[in-house]
Amino acid sequence: MHRRDFIRVLGGGAIFAATGCAPTGADPRAAWVNPGAGETDPRRKALSWAILAPNPHNMQPWIVDLSVPDTITLFIDKTRLLPVTDPFNRQITLGCGAMLELLTMALGAEGQAAEVILFPDGEPQPNLDDRPVFRVRISRAATSPDPLFARILERRTDRNAYTDREVDPSAASNLLGGIRPIPGAISNVTVTPERIARLKALVYQGADVEAHTPAAHHESVERTFIGARDVAAHPWGISLDSPFMTAMNTVGVLTKEKMVEPGTTAFNESLKFLKAGADTSRAFFWITTQTNTRADQIAAGRAYVLANLSAAKFGLAMHPWSQGLQEYATQKPVYDALHRELAPQGGRIQMLARIGYPEAEIPPAPRRGLAAQLKGV
Repeated sequence: MHRRDFIRVLGGGAIFAATGCAPTGADPRAAWVNPGAGETDPRRKALSWAILAPNPHNMQPWIVDLSVPDTITLFIDKTRLLPVTDPFNRQITLGCGAMLELLTMALGAEGQAAEVILFPDGEPQPNLDDRPVFRVRISRAATSPDPLFARILERRTDRNAYTDREVDPSAASNLLGGIRPIPGAISNVTVTPERIARLKALVYQGADVEAHTPAAHHESVERTFIGARDVAAHPWGISLDSPFMTAMNTVGVLTKEKMVEPGTTAFNESLKFLKAGADTSRAFFWITTQTNTRADQIAAGRAYVLANLSAAKFGLAMHPWSQGLQEYATQKPVYDALHRELAPQGGRIQMLARIGYPEAEIPPAPRRGLAAQLKGV
């Protein structure tokens, strides 16, 4: 941080103390406390867990219809898409797959069997539309809870720098061994130093490309909320509400306007933060599908959240690094390089994530709550 800006943050302590960082209104992370408590409808109880799934930019683009008994139908909220960085809604579909996986796990934990029908009215191409993404019919049956269900409240997306502790082959093997196979999605992990070095460079290159592609960068910044009060008012998107971030925002060092302006402290520090994240990657995990159908994308999303839960089980941090896999023009060189590195025999890389050991425990991402995502409520 530039010295003058650091002094402004320190000098803003009085302002920070006077304005406070405490949010007003509801706790943006309340959904993580006793999910489903008090719910009598097993569908609502399971959905209270499902909405905790990782999803692109934490957009939570889900509209759930419960109008048919014993049935859960998911639609897309088209106001919560990422048209620049996710022009074909591939990543949004991955998020729906993660949500579906947690939904079926939560139903199973309550002894409910789930019959899943993907895209019952047809696969929407090239973009998602008003047709349902999936329909789940539930019935009472003897089921065994997935052991990873117990890790849902521990699951995090940790974007911070990781410690210098290496991820050894046995830890990588444990991570993969904890994942139930999802047909169509092939999970891989590498701890090979030479490959990790190449991937560190490529993932940061993708981040740098996005930062210098104005439309793509603006899309992310528009969905970023800074300071405890702003995050409380917007329990979705990218949340920067630690006390330090709140203080930086209070004194005007960290604002959306400055985040999009190259050369400012906010812009430069954002890139430094990403570089530190890339440089401290200790392993990489990726998911490949042979084709790129909507069903493939759902499968990859299901496989990813299982990997994220498995990482939590073994004390590993995980952070999806998606910029280089996105389908806009300026990313194509990185996209092609990643596919040459990780899928030389063909196929589509659907997910790429860095892995390491966390420096500290972090809070979960905010959630809008179940009522905000139910149709007609």
